[in-house]
Amino acid sequence: MKKHVKKVYSTLAIAMLAATAGAYIHMFTNLMQAGLLTVLGSLGMLALLSFTPHNSKNEGKRLAYLMGFAALTGMGLGPLLDMAIRIEPSIVPTALLGTFVIFGCFSISALLCDNRQWLYLGGFLMSGLSWMLMLTLMNIFFRSQLLFQVELYLGLALMCGFVLYDTQMVVEKRRRGDDDYIWHCVDLFIDMVNIFRRLLIILSSREDNKKKRSN
Repeated sequence: MKKHVKKVYSTLAIAMLAATAGAYIHMFTNLMQAGLLTVLGSLGMLALLSFTPHNSKNEGKRLAYLMGFAALTGMGLGPLLDMAIRIEPSIVPTALLGTFVIFGCFSISALLCDNRQWLYLGGFLMSGLSWMLMLTLMNIFFRSQLLFQVELYLGLALMCGFVLYDTQMVVEKRRRGDDDYIWHCVDLFIDMVNIFRRLLIILSSREDNKKKRSN
């Protein structure tokens, strides 16, 4: 079990490096920019990873698909990173540090919990996602700053819950014989990216409001 968890988190660390490389390509080179093609590309990589059987023969290929998905996901964060840097460059490292702290604390908490109580969060989290989607759709018409803030903070809370749930789900799947550490890494990677994205938006919004009040 410990060996499997170690492989999952080692792969997650490599995926985060790939995402960082993707963001760097968008921000500091002219090789490729975030857009519809990067979104479709990331979905394509995820689909290829999903449909490629998990075995020793395909391990390198599936790792390449994961790295491609991570890099394109990082590239997709480029416009948001550009906005945050324009407002205040220190927002990006602050959001990154906050992401690591939040993810690390909740993930370690889930790993240290032996009674698998966080697995029961699944239904609640899915219901929360449905409510969040409904708020997002409502706000397309109402353009309410209050609804936007509620959706933003609710989403952050849900992502923290998903870290607890997905971490224990990795352990539970391994107990049942599923040793696909690459696919297990995907859930945690998506959780981490979503936490980072929301922290970026929250910090950017606060800093922007602060500058507007000072002016």
